[in-house]
Amino acid sequence: MTAPEPTRADVPPPGAPWPAAAPERAGFDRARLADAHAWLADAAGEAACRVGVYRHGLAVAEWCRGLPPSRQVQMASAAKSVYSCMLGIAVREGRIGSADDRVVDYYPEMMDVPEGRGPKPGRHAKPDDRDITFRQLISNTSGYMKPDEPPGSTFHYQTFGMNILCHALAVAHGLYDSADPARLPGPGALAERMIRDPIGASWSSCYSNFPHPPEALTGIFGNYLQLSASLDDLARLGRLWLDLGRWGDRQVVPDGWLREAVRTAPEVHAASSAARGERFEGEALCYGYGFWTNEPGLLWPSLPRDSFAASGAGRIHVWVCPSLDLVVVQSPGVYTHQRDNDSGLLGRIVAALA
Repeated sequence: MTAPEPTRADVPPPGAPWPAAAPERAGFDRARLADAHAWLADAAGEAACRVGVYRHGLAVAEWCRGLPPSRQVQMASAAKSVYSCMLGIAVREGRIGSADDRVVDYYPEMMDVPEGRGPKPGRHAKPDDRDITFRQLISNTSGYMKPDEPPGSTFHYQTFGMNILCHALAVAHGLYDSADPARLPGPGALAERMIRDPIGASWSSCYSNFPHPPEALTGIFGNYLQLSASLDDLARLGRLWLDLGRWGDRQVVPDGWLREAVRTAPEVHAASSAARGERFEGEALCYGYGFWTNEPGLLWPSLPRDSFAASGAGRIHVWVCPSLDLVVVQSPGVYTHQRDNDSGLLGRIVAALA
């Protein structure tokens, strides 16, 4: 006889550990979950890895090898999912009129990058960049500073467009000055106020850049908002997204925005009709608004279609599955590409559900 599923646990207070549960209490087969752990240890070899499994708001397993759970690790592009939430909140607060507003109307400096002052030769602001919208930035279809990529024409995963998004949001709140980026708190303070503090997380932030020529106008298009998070921080984000932006009795992120964000973006579908190709179909159609999505069944074919993830370099992965009430955090994981999780760790954890 299988144990009844427990009552869903409340969100943990700031600084408090996740309430723990034996695998059986959360609906797992103990032996099969142990097999998943053994597979992880074998796949990792001597490499550090860190995995958390959370179901019904309970910590079922936290497997850490060579890296303590409290260590803050850079989220890299997984932070794009946080930026998406910031945009949804800014629209709700009225700081941004709509996700379809032109970004240049909030951050005109984005156009002040002439030839020779961009990140590399041929990369500079072009006239049609004036028509870029916030929605195109967060779906990676903006084509900002990309030659031969009019706004909305191509899915092109990039960093500079996300930087423009964060700077524009910060400018709308009086928090960023591209001429003197150190003068104001910047978008990091906005992420803390909007999301980190309401969910009791503790991540830290800084600004990072690729190597650029000395004449590059980094203050305009650079200064990537780099978030560094503990295992608990990422688990809290996963729970926030699992509950469609709700944390306890507070709607932190608009649920309507998150419902859209974790599905394939309409802008991506529109661009796909104009740019067919194996890379485009296999990768872009799995992207929403700052989230990777399994809606088309292409990213993790054997896993539920409602699952989605925040994913970043360094094998940072926060996988969320509403139909299973399940969050799996890897920080770092052991995969090469996040698709590997289908037959790798995620597949094994889901298969362990009794």
